[in-house]
Amino acid sequence: MHPRHPEIDPQLLSETDEQRQLRTVLRDFYTEASGPEDVRKHLATPRGYDEVLWTRLAGEIGVHGLAVPEEYGGSGFTFAELAVALEEAGRALYCAPLLPTVALAAHALLHSGDRDACERYLPRIADGTLTATVAGFDAGESGEPDEPGDPAVTAEQGGSGWVLRGQADFVLDGAGADLILVRAQTPAGARLFACEPTPDTCSRTARRVLDETRRQALVEFRGAPADAVGTAEVTGDTVSATLDIGRAALGAEQVGGSGHALDATVEFTAQRHQFGRPIGSFQAVKHRLADVLVALEAARSASAYASACAAVGSPQLPVAASAAAVVCSEAFRLATAEYVQLHGGIGFTWEHPAHLYVRRARGSEVLFGTADRHRTRLAELIGLSTRSAA
Repeated sequence: MHPRHPEIDPQLLSETDEQRQLRTVLRDFYTEASGPEDVRKHLATPRGYDEVLWTRLAGEIGVHGLAVPEEYGGSGFTFAELAVALEEAGRALYCAPLLPTVALAAHALLHSGDRDACERYLPRIADGTLTATVAGFDAGESGEPDEPGDPAVTAEQGGSGWVLRGQADFVLDGAGADLILVRAQTPAGARLFACEPTPDTCSRTARRVLDETRRQALVEFRGAPADAVGTAEVTGDTVSATLDIGRAALGAEQVGGSGHALDATVEFTAQRHQFGRPIGSFQAVKHRLADVLVALEAARSASAYASACAAVGSPQLPVAASAAAVVCSEAFRLATAEYVQLHGGIGFTWEHPAHLYVRRARGSEVLFGTADRHRTRLAELIGLSTRSAA
């Protein structure tokens, strides 16, 4: 059971000068190079994002390597700096696979403790030449063995090494990632494997999803060669830690998206006039905007706590990550709903970016488990649930 009270230095919850400067640089960068029209344009391309911008983000600003140790080609900062970058990416609705590559895959490699795998893949993640994702992690989140009949991925040893068979569905950037870290079942239990998919041994089918800015795919392994990463003993902990890192990262994105939605709505209500005055001056509109602001500030706090826990490797991370998943998802949902409604329903037209944020909000709130699932998990973690004792 986790203690109910935080054990994080309060100073870690405040933004440093370096983080503030990084935020300013990134906001200017996204404003210049990744506006709503740019996002729409690149959604129609095979990869779904601007690959030149991806390279610039890694090379000019070093976003991809922020949380990667210097020994593996990164900058040696912490997750707190990466969270700033993810928040600004969420604010701009940046559609490249930052979340699966630099949050999920990179941290899965680090948590695995496999130096060979880290030396092989992390430098290429840090310099932007390798995109990566994870698959099959949700199947083993509880740490319990897979149930019979689960369509999980299995691994078997062949003459030349390990091969993967089976499928994983709704894999983030599954159709385009250069590297897939797969949790697969072996005769001795679950293991983590690194697979660089090829068309002859791996079929990847893009799924039609609500949020087109976050592509997902069905990945079918048909004897795909793979290398074991880490040991069987650490696989469960690696999967759990990676998913909590993903929740913290997603929370930062959601805070950024909520901030954009509120700012855009406040600006619109100050410009739109009715009965000879801005609609933002009406008490009812003020109340609705105030509700969004209160929700956004709560989300900022939850996200900052989760990011601080991830940055220092706190044992409180599972609690912080699930709390952020609940609070940030609800704030983003409210902010985007008001984004649409206080623009007079314009979010239902394709010409306005509001509907893109609505889709991102709805897709994100179920990405690593629903809010109800996380409330149940929180109750179990802090000892409020009797389900485990029943």
